[in-house]
Amino acid sequence: MSDPDGLYVGLISGTSADAIDAALVDIRAGHCRLLADHTAPMDDTLHDAVLALCRPGDNEIERMAALDMHLGTAFADAALAVIARAGLTPRDITAIGSHGQTIRHLPALHTTVQIGNADVIAQRTGITTISDFRRRDMVLGGQGAPLVPRFHQTALACAGRRRAVLNLGGIANLTLLDGDTLISGFDTGPANVLMDYWCRKHTGARYDADGHWARGGTALPALLARFLEEPYFALPIPKSTGRERFNGAWLEARLDGDESPQAVQATLLALTAQTVADCLRDFAPDDLLACGGGASNSALLEALAGLLPGVNVDTTSAHGAPADMVEASAFAWLAWAHLAGVEGNAPQVTGALSGAILGARHPA
Repeated sequence: MSDPDGLYVGLISGTSADAIDAALVDIRAGHCRLLADHTAPMDDTLHDAVLALCRPGDNEIERMAALDMHLGTAFADAALAVIARAGLTPRDITAIGSHGQTIRHLPALHTTVQIGNADVIAQRTGITTISDFRRRDMVLGGQGAPLVPRFHQTALACAGRRRAVLNLGGIANLTLLDGDTLISGFDTGPANVLMDYWCRKHTGARYDADGHWARGGTALPALLARFLEEPYFALPIPKSTGRERFNGAWLEARLDGDESPQAVQATLLALTAQTVADCLRDFAPDDLLACGGGASNSALLEALAGLLPGVNVDTTSAHGAPADMVEASAFAWLAWAHLAGVEGNAPQVTGALSGAILGARHPA
């Protein structure tokens, strides 16, 4: 299209699979302004169905097909809700960018699977939908992740500042910016995925609100050392990971069994903070700006600040990008980039042989 500028909706359900985030974004020449947002929580039944599909099991194809349709409807409803919240109609929207729900991410096999049927979204909303953003990068030899660094560069780069943007979803990923230049980006390891698992197992809550439960425990140095022996942490970049590696079985295999559950939670929080800090030693940022669900965990941000003296640790919200909507906004931007013919990936991040226009278009 000749002029892709307009209003876009970005949709994502992250590794934690706790909700669908929808962001309505006004995009002009690649610059974004968030107009409205909506979060549609997943109930326990849907949440558990997603997590079960993330693990090998029986009847995966049939279960995936059913969940693909169910999530497509849920994503479409989230898009319609955020449009209505802004007082607009679907006719006002140029396109939807839908990341979907990841159920497999296997960069060693050059494959990744996201579900949440984009044809359902396009049909139900009447809005052209762009989806399947990761696989073109993987065909080019890339990791297919992370894909948000180009958006981070657009929204959060600052001349004269070395900035690290930290997305704290189920998995943590970093974007490294030197002024306006995108240096690198990669997954550091678990952010909330292990803490969420352990919290639900022992408290029934799906996550540890504000890190309150972890605050009441004391991290166990020997256990943290065992966690840090995980080979992923020593891998060179580019690298990306997910639930395929970091899951309940990974955690349980490293426990003696007599640890206090609260101490384990504190140690998992320390693991997230330590692995992020270790990845920033050489970069030496001026700012570390957090987004994603973990940005609301003050215990985690305090742990990061303690490990990174001299670094301004803050959230992206203080810099014009609401922390809980950064990823959804990024996929709105990636839909704009698809229609504008702008490369959405960054080879210095994913390791792809070249930049590429990402996504597949599903007309209304």
